[in-house]
Amino acid sequence: MKTSVLGYPRIGSKRELKRASEKYWKLSISDAELLQTGRDIRKQNWLLQQEAGVDHIPSNDFSFYDQVLDMSLTLGCVPSRYQQVKEESSRLDLYFAMARGIQRDGYDITAMEMTKWFDTNYHYIVPEFVKHQTFDLDATKVVEEYKEALELGVQTRPVLIAPVTFLLLGKEKESGFSRLDLLDQLLPVYFDLIEQLVDLGVTQIQFDEPCLALNLDDAARDAVTQTYTQISHRFPRLEVTLTSYFECYGDNLETVLELPIHALHLDLVRCSAQLGDVLASPKLDEQLILSLGVVDGRNVWKNEFQSSLSTIAQAVQQLGSERVWIATSCSLLHSPCDLDLESNATQLPDAVKGWLAFAKQKVDEVVTLRALALGVKAEDVLQALVANKKANEERKNSGFIHEPKVKRRVERLAPSHSQRVSSFLSRQELQRAKLRLPLYPTTTIGSFPQTPEVRSWRAKFKLGDLTQGQYDQLIQKETEATIRFQEEVGLDVLVHGEFERNDMVEYFGEKLEGFVFTQFGWVQSYGTRCVKPPIIFGDVYRRRPMTVKWSSYAQSLTDRPVKGMLTGPVTILQWSFVRNDQPRATTCQQIALAIRDEVCDLEAAGIGVIQIDEPAIREGLPLRREDWKRYLDWAVECFRISASGVQDDTQIHTHMCYSEFNDIIDSIADMDADVITIETSRSEMELLDAFVEFKYPNEIGPGVYDIHSPRVPSQEEIERLLHRASELLPVGNLWVNPDCGLKTRQWPETKQALQHLVNAARKLREEVAVEA
Repeated sequence: MKTSVLGYPRIGSKRELKRASEKYWKLSISDAELLQTGRDIRKQNWLLQQEAGVDHIPSNDFSFYDQVLDMSLTLGCVPSRYQQVKEESSRLDLYFAMARGIQRDGYDITAMEMTKWFDTNYHYIVPEFVKHQTFDLDATKVVEEYKEALELGVQTRPVLIAPVTFLLLGKEKESGFSRLDLLDQLLPVYFDLIEQLVDLGVTQIQFDEPCLALNLDDAARDAVTQTYTQISHRFPRLEVTLTSYFECYGDNLETVLELPIHALHLDLVRCSAQLGDVLASPKLDEQLILSLGVVDGRNVWKNEFQSSLSTIAQAVQQLGSERVWIATSCSLLHSPCDLDLESNATQLPDAVKGWLAFAKQKVDEVVTLRALALGVKAEDVLQALVANKKANEERKNSGFIHEPKVKRRVERLAPSHSQRVSSFLSRQELQRAKLRLPLYPTTTIGSFPQTPEVRSWRAKFKLGDLTQGQYDQLIQKETEATIRFQEEVGLDVLVHGEFERNDMVEYFGEKLEGFVFTQFGWVQSYGTRCVKPPIIFGDVYRRRPMTVKWSSYAQSLTDRPVKGMLTGPVTILQWSFVRNDQPRATTCQQIALAIRDEVCDLEAAGIGVIQIDEPAIREGLPLRREDWKRYLDWAVECFRISASGVQDDTQIHTHMCYSEFNDIIDSIADMDADVITIETSRSEMELLDAFVEFKYPNEIGPGVYDIHSPRVPSQEEIERLLHRASELLPVGNLWVNPDCGLKTRQWPETKQALQHLVNAARKLREEVAVEA
C-alpha cells in the first residue's frame, strides 16, 4: 500500500512566490533571484513530503503563474501575437506576457483569456488554438524540475496535464475545426516529452485528466482511448497513473476501466459512491491499482479516520493492500499551506483550530491512514487515531455551532422573500426617472487601488497602533479623494472605493457570526493573487450593519449616485471553506438573509444603487449537467432573497467575471438583477453572444477594460469594444465599466484607463445624438 499526494501549494507558506514575482515585474529583482525563489519553494515542498513518508511525491506541480500556461509553453502552443516577444525576450518574460499582457519596450499586446478551473476559485490561462495549429516541445521545465528533485535525493512522479484535457481546456480562435481535431498533431509532442523523462529513469507519470469528470461525448471518449492506447504501445514499461477529480467518472467510467493504465485515481471526497461502482464493474482489470482520494484537497476539516479506514478496508478486501494507494482527493493547491503557523487564538479559536488540517497536515493524514490501514501498532500512530476521533466528536457535539433563531428564520422562508414587487420593465422606468443617467452610463465595479499606505493603515489598526478615530480619518480622506477623482473624470455612478476592506469575502465574514479566520491561510486564486478564505464553522447571521457607514459617508460627499457594494451569498459561500455538517444550500440561505438585512439598511440610508456581486455563481455549478438544476434552483433563490427586500426604484446590480454563460443564461436572467456587469475584454466581447441569443431583457455592462493586466487600453480600443457591444444589444440597456474591481491596480494606470473609458462613452453618446 503506497501513499500519494497529487500536488502541493506552490505559493510558499508565507506567499514568498507572490512577493518575488511582483518584484520581478517591477524590475526590482533579477530573473535569477525569482528562479531561486521557485527552487527554494520546491525544495521545501519536496523535502516536507519525503520526511513525512509520502511514496509518490509530485514534480512539475510548481508554477510561477498557472499550470495550464506552463503546459502551453511546454507544448509550444504560443499565440502568434507573442512571436516578437518570443524572439526577443527570455522565456520568463514571454510567459508573463502571455499571462498578463505587456505594454512596455515598444510592446502593446493583450493577455490570454483567463477562466475558472472547473468548479474552483482558481483561474487558469486558456490555451488558444487555430485551425493549422502546430506544437513544438520545450521540455525544460518538466525535465529540470525532475532532475532538481533528484539532486535533493527525492524521487518524484512528474505530473502532466493530459492531452485531451489540455485540448478541452482551450478555445478555438477561428472557425472550421474542433480542438480535438488537433490530437494527432499534439500526441507526438507528448511522446517526445515522455521519452525524455523515461531516458532520465522516470518509471511513473501522473496524467491529470479532470475532463473525465465532465459529460463527454463519444468523440472525446474516443480521444482518451486513443491517447492511452498509444502511450501504452510506445512505452510499455511506463506506469501511467490516471487522475481525475472533483466528481465521479460517471458515464465515462466504462471507457476509463478499459484503458491500459497502471493506476486509477478516484476522488472519494466529492464522489464516495464511485468506489462501489468500480469494485462492482466486470471491466475492472485484475492488475489495476486504485488510488483512493480520501483526504480532502479542497476543504480544511480534519479527515475522519474511522470513515476513511472503512472506505480503505472496502477496497483492500477485494483488491488486497498491494493494489490500494492512499491519496489526497486532488492537488493540495486549493488548501492553505500549514496550520502550525496559526497562533492568533482571537482570529482562530483553539477549539476550531483543533478541527482543521491544512496542506502540511493533510500530508500527515495520508501517511497516518496508510499506517492505520496496515495495522501498524506504533504508539504515535495509535495516539493519532485517538486524537482524530476526539477532535471530530468535539466538533459534532460543540455548543456554539448552532443558533436556533437562524435555523427558524430559514425554515420560515417563503416564495415572497425571493420576489421583487414589480417586473423589470416597470422597475426600469422608475429607476431611470430617479437616477437620470445618460446613455452608456459609466461606473466601476467597486474597489479602487489599495496602495501600500492604505494596507498599512489597516495593519496598524488591527495591531492597535491606530485608534478607531485615527483610522476612520485616514479612510475618510482616501474615500473623499476617490469620490473627487470620479467626479473629475466624469463617471456617472460612483463607488466609495472599499479602502476599509481587505478581501471581498473575508471582509464580510469578519462582520458576520459563524466565521473564523486565519493569519496565513492563503490559497492561490490566479497568478500572484492569493486569497485567505474565511472558515464557516457555524450558523451565519448579522448582528449589525456592515457597510452602511462608509457608503453613507461617500454619498454625503456627492450629488451623483454612489453604489452600495456587497458580496453575494453564493460567492461568500463558494469563496469560503464551508462547514460540511449541513447542506451547502442551507448555509447559503443563512448568508442570503444576512445580506438581505444589509441591502434593506442601505436603502433606508438613502443608497439608491446597490451592487451584490456574484462572480462565483457559475463556478459553483456542478460538473455534471444532471446535477445543475438542483444547484441553480437554490443558488438563484439565495441571490433573489438577498436582493428582493427593496422598493422598485432601488436599482440592484450584480457582477460576474471569467465565466461562460451560454449554458446557464436562463438562470442568470432568473436572478432578475436590474444591471449585470461581466468580463468581456479578454474575449473581445465573445461572452455577449449568450446574452444576445437569449435576448437577455435587463441592463448589462460588458467589461471593456481588463483589470487583471497592467496595460492601459486606449480610448480607440474601448470604443471598438463598445461599438461591438452596441451592434449586439440595445444601446439603452448598455453600461460602460471595467471588467472587475480595481483593487490590484496602481493609481496612474487606473486614472488613465478610466479617462479613456469615460471619453469613449462620451464619443458613442455623440454618435447616437448625430444619428438621431
